[in-house]
Amino acid sequence: MPGRVFIEDPLSEMAAVFDADPPQEASGPRLDAAPGETFVVLVEGPLLREMRWQMIMTGRRNARGRPVMETIVNARSETVFEKSAYAGVRRGVLPVNGWYEWTGATGRKTRWRIEAPERRWLAFAAIWDIWRAPGGAEVAQMATLTVEPSADVKAIHHRMPAILAQEDVERWLVEGGASLLRPAPEGLLSVTQAHGDLTGQ
Repeated sequence: MPGRVFIEDPLSEMAAVFDADPPQEASGPRLDAAPGETFVVLVEGPLLREMRWQMIMTGRRNARGRPVMETIVNARSETVFEKSAYAGVRRGVLPVNGWYEWTGATGRKTRWRIEAPERRWLAFAAIWDIWRAPGGAEVAQMATLTVEPSADVKAIHHRMPAILAQEDVERWLVEGGASLLRPAPEGLLSVTQAHGDLTGQ
């Protein structure tokens, strides 16, 4: 499941791919973007909105009525809409060029770069809402959804992001639907060993 992503292409190109208005401010490449940072997310419209990749669940309650105190980055697609803690969340899409996974023992991990050679932008299904801080500030926040791994990535991780087909993006934003949240087709993704100065986890 994604814990680091990379965005190499201009966001203006991404906006054109998803038929959305381009962001007002230019943004350079982000080769090692992590949870807690702000990302441009596609929401119903289609519109682009800046959000923090990390959902603080303060104020939400589970099925037993107890407060949920955790912070999430990813959520399981199979159960997310069944849990009361996620009631009222909205649907979004996080566009990226790809993501990283790590394998191996701590201190000796191998970093893997995952992308689609023939599809520059991947559309990660996401959920989002507004977190209201104690001081009254409002923060748009999101989490990506995960599914079982496809044949391309199952050797390196037991989960993967739910990648929407291009033709399903609008349907996901407007209607949702569990049938859209499935492993990527075999052969879509390439997995190569990443090199450089990025740090592992």
